[in-house]
Amino acid sequence: MNTKQRIAALSAIAFAMLGAAGAVHAETYEGVHPITSAASRADVRAEAVAAARADNPYADGADAGPAAVIASSTTRATVRAEAVAAAHADNPYAEGASSGVAPMVASTVDRAAVRAAARAAARGDALPL
Repeated sequence: MNTKQRIAALSAIAFAMLGAAGAVHAETYEGVHPITSAASRADVRAEAVAAARADNPYADGADAGPAAVIASSTTRATVRAEAVAAAHADNPYAEGASSGVAPMVASTVDRAAVRAAARAAARGDALPL
């Protein structure tokens, strides 16, 4: 036997051993799950027809059909009055220029003292701390 034949024989033995080892760990295939239904074909068909004719519970937008009527204990006049009051009120979400006039805040600082400090700062004088 030459070297090529020995390598071929050893590789064949190695593949055979790998195949045997793989067969030990192989899983068995049991096919599709067996049918375990207690309902008859007629019952299943009746349920399918009912489901096909029913409305789509997952529909959105225009496919959902008319909206359900909501019963409310609030009168139209009350809702209209609240809407008018909200329309005339300030915008609570406004920022910057659209937020309107800032409210007056009471200050404990004398106006004349602030004015004197501003003049001193404009001239470059040192401000008293």
